[in-house]
Parts: sequence; C-alpha cells; structure tokens
Amino acid sequence: MSQQVADVDTLFLHEGRDEYTVVVRRDGERLLRGRLELKETSAGPRPGRFRVKDGDDEVPRRPEQFVEMARRARRIRISEQTSREGRRDLEAMLDGYQLDAKQVRTCRYCAGKGRYSPLTAETAIEADDEHICPDCARRELEREANYRGLRSGARDRLEDLLLEVGDLERVKNLLSGQLDPELTKFDEISATTDDIDLVSTRDLDVHGDLKSQLQKFDELLPVQSLAVENGLLDGDDQLVVSATATGKTLVGELAGIDRALKGEGKMLFLVPLVALANQKHEDFEDDYGDLLDVSIRVGSSRIRDDGNRFDPNADVIVGTYEGIDHALRTGKDMGDIGTVVIDEVHNLGEEGRGHRLDGLISRLKHYCETNRCDTQWVYLSATVGNPGELASKLEAKCIEFEERPVPIERHVTFADGQEKLDIENKLVKRAFDSKSSMGYRGQTIIFTNSRRRCHEISRKLEYDSAPYHAGLDYGRRKKVERQFGNQDLAAVVTTAALAAGVDFPASQVVFDSLAMGIEWLNVQEFEQMLGRAGRPDYHDQGTMYMLVEPDTTYHNSMEMSEDEVAFKLLKGEMEPVITRYDETSAIEETLANITVAGKGAKRLNDRMVGEVPTKHAVGKLLEYDFIDGFTPTPIGRAVTEHFLEPDEAFAMLDAIRKGKDPYELVAEIELRDEH
Repeated sequence: MSQQVADVDTLFLHEGRDEYTVVVRRDGERLLRGRLELKETSAGPRPGRFRVKDGDDEVPRRPEQFVEMARRARRIRISEQTSREGRRDLEAMLDGYQLDAKQVRTCRYCAGKGRYSPLTAETAIEADDEHICPDCARRELEREANYRGLRSGARDRLEDLLLEVGDLERVKNLLSGQLDPELTKFDEISATTDDIDLVSTRDLDVHGDLKSQLQKFDELLPVQSLAVENGLLDGDDQLVVSATATGKTLVGELAGIDRALKGEGKMLFLVPLVALANQKHEDFEDDYGDLLDVSIRVGSSRIRDDGNRFDPNADVIVGTYEGIDHALRTGKDMGDIGTVVIDEVHNLGEEGRGHRLDGLISRLKHYCETNRCDTQWVYLSATVGNPGELASKLEAKCIEFEERPVPIERHVTFADGQEKLDIENKLVKRAFDSKSSMGYRGQTIIFTNSRRRCHEISRKLEYDSAPYHAGLDYGRRKKVERQFGNQDLAAVVTTAALAAGVDFPASQVVFDSLAMGIEWLNVQEFEQMLGRAGRPDYHDQGTMYMLVEPDTTYHNSMEMSEDEVAFKLLKGEMEPVITRYDETSAIEETLANITVAGKGAKRLNDRMVGEVPTKHAVGKLLEYDFIDGFTPTPIGRAVTEHFLEPDEAFAMLDAIRKGKDPYELVAEIELRDEH
C-alpha cells in the first residue's frame, strides 16, 4: 500500500448518502476508488469504516490506510456538490492530521461513479441547474439521440453545438423542434458582390422598342453586363450560371427579343415545367405583347396533345421541353428560329429525365441547321458544379457570376411530422409580423414532398396561406401568385417539384421535407430552392429553416435517412451536371433522333452531352421492330411521339391484345410516371 500511494497526485472526496466516495488519481489515471464513513470521537470526526473497490467486490481496509494516502497526496480536493455539513466534517477530520483540502467544482455524474472531473468555466456544461463535464454531457446527448434515431451527421452537429453553448437542455430541446435561433443557426452565407463594370442601358445596341423598355433601368445588373461584354448581342452562344434572383432571365430576353424585333428569327424560351411556361408566357405578353406575337407550347399529356394553343408562326414561343420536343418528333414547322433560351439547363443532370433535354437540344440544333436558321443559344442555370466543362460540351461561352444579392441564414432543427406543423406555424407568423427596411413583410415558401401535404400544412397555418402545386388549375395558381405578390398571403406551401418554377418574392424558405416525391433532393435542387430566400429589392436578409425528422425515409427505396441527407446537403459540393444513359434512355433518344433525322441520327447522338451507346440502341430498336432501316415503323413512331419507354409500349400492346379498357390503360400509364 505504501508503495502504491507514494506517487499519488490527487485524493478526491465526494459526499454520497451516508458516506464519502474516495478517488485516488496518479498520472491522470484512477488508481483507487473506495468508500469512507466518518465516526465521531472526542477529538472530532475521524476515519471509520473504509472499503476499496476490487472489481465487483469491496475489500475492507484499515482507516489508517486512508490517513496514509491522504498524507502522501500532493493535493486533496472536496467536490462542490458535497453539502456544507459534509464539507465541515471532512475538513475537521483532515485538520486533525494537519492536512488541508480545497473545494473544487466537479461533475456530479462523474463523482457519483467514482471519477474525478474538475470543471472550469470553459469546460462546464449546464444540465438540470448544475454543471457536468463534456464527456457526461455527450453521453446524455447520445442517449437522447439514440432514442430519436439520429444519424451521424446530425450527431456531430449537436455535439459541436453542445460545446459551443454549454447547455445540455437547450441542445436536447432541438430534438423536439425548439426554435432557439442561436442554436438552430447552422451558418450564414454572406452577400457577395463582384466588382463588375455595369453596362448603361443607354449604350446598348438593341432595337429601339426594346431599348425604350429598358430605360426604366439606368444600368444592367452585373450578370447581364458580363453577358453583354462577352458577346451576347453579337450572337455568341452562352451558358450563364448565376444565383437565383440575379437577373439571368433578362440575358435571354436581351438576345431573343432584340433579334425577334429586328426580324432575325423568333425566340424559343424553354422551361421544364408547365407552371413555369404559363408564368413566362404571361410575363412576355405583359412586357412585349404590344410589340410581338407571343405563343405557348406545352406537352399537357403524353397520350394526347393536339397543341391547340401553339402558334408556330409567333415571334416568341414559350414552351416546356416536352412540348417543343413533341413538335420536333411530329415534324411541325416552327419557322425561322433566331434564339433558343434553355432555362434551368442543369436538368441535363437529372437522373432518369436529363436525357430528354439532352436529346431535345440535339434535335433542335438539327432542325435549325436543316432549315438554315442563324440561331443563337443561351443556356441559363443557378446551379452547375462543372460550368466550364458543360459550356464546352454545349459549345458555348461560360458566363459565371457568383454574386449572392442578400445574405442567407441557414437553420436546422429536428422534429417529427406533427411537430413540424407547429414549427411552421411559428416561423410563418414570426416572419410575417416583421418588416424589412424596404417596408415589406416577411413571407414564407414552405417546400414539401406531396400535394396532400401541401394542403395539410396550409390548413394548419393560422395566417393566410395557400397550397401551390401542379395539380391546381392555371387560374388558381395565378391567383395565388398575385395574392403573394400583393402581400395578402403570409405563406405558400408548394411541392419541391415547383422549386425552380415560381417567382415568389419570399424572405424565408422552410423545408418541411428534404424529398422530391420519393427521391431525396440533390445539392443542385436544394441550392435552387434555398436561393428563393431573400430578394435584393424586398429584403435585408434571407432565412432558411430545415425541419429534419430523425431516422426517417419517405419511401423504402431511400437508402439514407432525412438527418443524414440534411447535413450532406448543407455541406455538399455542387454536383457536376452529367447526362447518363442506360439502355432504356439510349433507345428512347436514338429512336427520337431517327424519327427526326433518319440516317443523321448518329450525328445527333454523337453531339449530345451524354455518351450514347448508339450501336447497341439501334440493335435493340431493330429487335423491337421500332425501326425499319433508318425509318420508324408505325409502332416506333407512336412510341416516340408519346414519349413511351419500351416496356410501356409493350405493356400497351399486350393490354390491347387482351382487350383491356382503353381508359384503364391510359390511367395505368399516366400513374406510372407519378412519384
């Protein structure tokens, strides 16, 4: 024993129920743990019963051995949690042997388990009106995280917060949807402004009617100025990559409207969604309807589309990708095309659907070349991870502008489905009750993953709100847009699928879920939606709240949980836009190219952004009897005109042979395409 205690650094005493825990430490390690009882003598308190832990057993030791340890200890410490009476008795006992002790602030959890953990102002974590050590606080947080099913990324964030704020209860409250802004704040993306020489609208070499329209601005915005300085008005093809609300749309208009007014060919303005096409069509009618004929072309149905609203002779045609592609696949004459603007061109990288945009661009280029159009191509996107590479593949100049007009605070909290509704209500009220320095109320876009959830959330919000999704008719959507623009609505609740599509001037974006249908959002989609928070002419700052349900998926095909996805999106790098082809997509695009270009289909395939296995696709088309040589068969033509995949076509043929009801068949095919 004497040899053991010769090098004792610290003797630590902590009051239990009717005794004191004794911990002896040497070189940072626990050497001994025991229990000591005091007895009253005529000389005062003295060591009584003393027992030392030995595995699961307790070994009795003589009280004198405790005194010997105490004398050999370099320092003696008594826990702050020991009662005043207990401290008085211990100090009196030690004083009887001419030994001094100091009171220290320690972790009660550790002390109760025989560990000596002194606390400092830097290390103490507040918990239940006392302080504990970081290790015990982490263990308590881990216990709560296990109960909630929280995954690694979220755990790391919570541990970081715990050490930052030093309050276990505040951090644990985040797991039940608390909205402490100091804790929910993940980061802030600062506003950035590149030093760009702005182009005066007076100096623009454009048609007089367009110039008069632009006179309401003294100067172009930075990204517009960059595009003009790099040959936009000289007919150069451009890929313009810039954040949401930086003025990309006008870049396309400057080229397309100018050419249309000068009689140098019509403008096609192509977008991914019907809702977006309707909005752009109305915008162009308002801005240029007295100068030019404006038409719209959308593919409203893959089964039946007569294109009644489409005027191929119009000066400006706003269309969905599918609507214009249908016109190409069915051989419609679109006249002299002077400018093609492809909005949201990052859709080239969308899994399972990017190939259709890739094919459309190639087919449209073929049309323009065949009809000897002098066409300028302008591609627009807010989110491209490989802009230089993509611009090269599109044979366009890369115009990249990284300005963010207003700063955006990004917040994360954890909640289940019902808790999310309560949080969303609080966030909407808090935003709408405040005003920016420009006098605008804070308004919110809530993104969720289903139309049903849109209506559920909107019904629960106390302030005026409206659902907004592709299932609503055009008139209803326009009414919502107008009400939001007039600040009559505090919030709109929309599906993630419309993230790119609507020009709502919101100060706040709330993610009710991180899914788009049955798929998780990718970084591009997330950034696109995030970018809708905060407008330079309306708001001083944008705010984003991500409401994360731990250990949750929305479909059994999802491999990651929502909390894992959350931190992947927050920390993720922008993914490169790459169009990938499997056998089905290669067959579809090759058949469409054969329908449009015959023997020239290989040339169309070769210049697409993605790598298309043409030889294999042609072999399959022959096997399926979709082509005869380089001519589509009647069934092949039907397949390509209605954007059918081979298995869909075979299912239809089989159903027809079996005499299945046509309406039932159409419903099955339409539902296959729903998420």
